[in-house]
Amino acid sequence: MSDNKFPFSGFSSVAIHGGHEQDPNYAHLTPIYASSTYVFDEAEQGMRRFSGEEKGYIYGRWGNPTITEAEEKIAALESFGITDEQGNALALKAILHASGMAAISTLMIGTLKAGDKILTHYSLYGGTQELIEKVLTPLGIEAIIIDLRDVDAAANAINADGKIKMLYLETPANPTIQCVDIEELTRLAHSKNLIVAVDNTFATPYLQQPFQYGVDYVMHSTTKFLNGHGTAIGGVLLGKDVQHMSSHITKVHRLLGGNSNAFDAFLLTQGMKTLEVRMERHCHNAMEIAGFLEQHPAVSKVNYLGLPSHPDFNTAAKQMRHAGAMLSFEMKDGLQAAKDFIDKLQMCIRAVSLGTCDTLISHPASMTHYSVPKEKREQYGITDGLIRMSVGIENVQDIILDLEQALA
Repeated sequence: MSDNKFPFSGFSSVAIHGGHEQDPNYAHLTPIYASSTYVFDEAEQGMRRFSGEEKGYIYGRWGNPTITEAEEKIAALESFGITDEQGNALALKAILHASGMAAISTLMIGTLKAGDKILTHYSLYGGTQELIEKVLTPLGIEAIIIDLRDVDAAANAINADGKIKMLYLETPANPTIQCVDIEELTRLAHSKNLIVAVDNTFATPYLQQPFQYGVDYVMHSTTKFLNGHGTAIGGVLLGKDVQHMSSHITKVHRLLGGNSNAFDAFLLTQGMKTLEVRMERHCHNAMEIAGFLEQHPAVSKVNYLGLPSHPDFNTAAKQMRHAGAMLSFEMKDGLQAAKDFIDKLQMCIRAVSLGTCDTLISHPASMTHYSVPKEKREQYGITDGLIRMSVGIENVQDIILDLEQALA
């Protein structure tokens, strides 16, 4: 059953059935097409496919049926319930990548050139910040970093520098869980003809749909909540200019070579089918745990968007269905307390990454943001005592029990 043949009314129906076309051999699930290349019936057919006159697969780096299903399912989820300016269902084009970083690379290189600038904010994922500083800056593409929770400051920055071509948002942000106003910032950016791109990894399309506010591009590390089980690395870039995505951006993607593969795409597709039910449990558990941590004497601060104490509580409530599964918190006694806490965990997992069924706990200063200079980290709120937590779907009382004994 294909999602364009039945008017799905619920998110989980799209997550399960969206993007699926009946396999020619009538397999229930789209198989893993482990083929590097595809054959032509005749020379003319090959010519038609290369020219784009005829749809069909040519070479594994350019796509395959397993990858296509994952792409179309993600596009269906990000566009679910959204209409375009003409009142029609919003059409999106998704391109699956080998990783989230590959998706960001395609976005940046496919839309920017030497002399252009990116306006972005504090507390980006460490890999994104390093890409900007160590790869894009030497290519002549620089970043201006300010606190984008201040829309007036964003307006002043854009007005002061005509070289700014892109507004890049990550909300909620990693690992301080800061949240910026997608709608207001997109309105501002588009008034100056800027490209707007949003990393929606932490929220997922179940909690937040940036295209609802008119953004141009959305990306995910599909490794995280979309896959949900920690079984495959992946990334996706989505755009609402389908023609541009299908031509120029597709060409950049293929030439950079950051393509996904059939096995990882298969695992991603199966993971996405349970996205809604997983996120509901993730969010329920995270809210309980945030409340527990906020009252604990060893913790000085909790960063969770579901707590009224979070400065971005109202912004999150405006654009997110729930506050999410990610939180971070400060240990009162700094680095040594953070290390002692992590070492004493018994059930929760000591690991980087996020979005799996089990609870993952990491220390950003020594792990995900190790390569970011200390003064920059602290400016962005990433202190030596900060703990990041991806709340899993275990029994919430067991998670709290483990935290309690580790904090003791």
